[in-house]
Amino acid sequence: MALPNLHPMLNVAVKAARAAGSLINRAALDVEAVRISQKQINDFVTEVDQAAEKVIIETLLTAYPGHGILAEESGSEFGAKDSEFVWIIDPLDGTTNFIHGFPFYCVSIALAVQGKIEQAVVYDPTRNDLFTATKGRGAYMNERRIRVSKRVRLNECLISTGFPFRPGDNFKNYLGMMSDLMPKLAGMRRPGAAALDMAYVAAGFTDGFFETGLNPWDMAAGSLLITEAGGLVGNFTGEADFLEQKECMAANPRVYGQLVSILGKYSKFASAGEKATLRQAAAADAEEAVSTEPDASASEDAPF
Repeated sequence: MALPNLHPMLNVAVKAARAAGSLINRAALDVEAVRISQKQINDFVTEVDQAAEKVIIETLLTAYPGHGILAEESGSEFGAKDSEFVWIIDPLDGTTNFIHGFPFYCVSIALAVQGKIEQAVVYDPTRNDLFTATKGRGAYMNERRIRVSKRVRLNECLISTGFPFRPGDNFKNYLGMMSDLMPKLAGMRRPGAAALDMAYVAAGFTDGFFETGLNPWDMAAGSLLITEAGGLVGNFTGEADFLEQKECMAANPRVYGQLVSILGKYSKFASAGEKATLRQAAAADAEEAVSTEPDASASEDAPF
């Protein structure tokens, strides 16, 4: 059923996401029976990913046969090859969670027009939560307007991330990021589905998100949700052109700037000079935090 007041293309994307979600929910009832294969170490694909992707592509191309497709499992195999309209699809973000019955995964669909994301859907079939955005028209969760959080102090913020999990990922770099960031936060979470993590930033459930090693289909829909909800999204140095860079950071505007000062030096796109400046700024921030702490010893035994 078409939702009122939605852009026609977004309505088709919602229809596709819900069809994929129904398929995923049916499979989740007997996840032990789902066939699983491995794309590479710790990177899984199931028959459910492939079936969900198929129903999404069929729904989109039935409505818009001249549009292009960029999908996680089939790449650019389907759809027009030279269209200025390209649907960017992750049929099941959080496959490893799904395989284990851990209920945090989603369908992610975005439409890029001449390279710019203009429509976005992230659908959580477990909770029946539907996140949507059209460029210039705001972001919504279950048809209610959403905004990023208003928190400005890092020590009150809940930040989500994704751990590296593939051979060749820079684990040491990630441990550095976490050791720099975690003591400054109220908490850090690793739910395991980047598109849904980004939707949660847009809804204000978390105050920020960062991850490396991501692909465009992990980030495209979530990035529009965040910007339409008043947040910022980019790479670790704060540059907005991040979709092809495998590096993503998002937050409300005040928190975003603070994350750049902490995580920027870990960016593969930061120059040596920028890294040195960011290290100095981070050291100055740490010194200031210590000097303004009313009684540093009083908080040492505070529970997490």
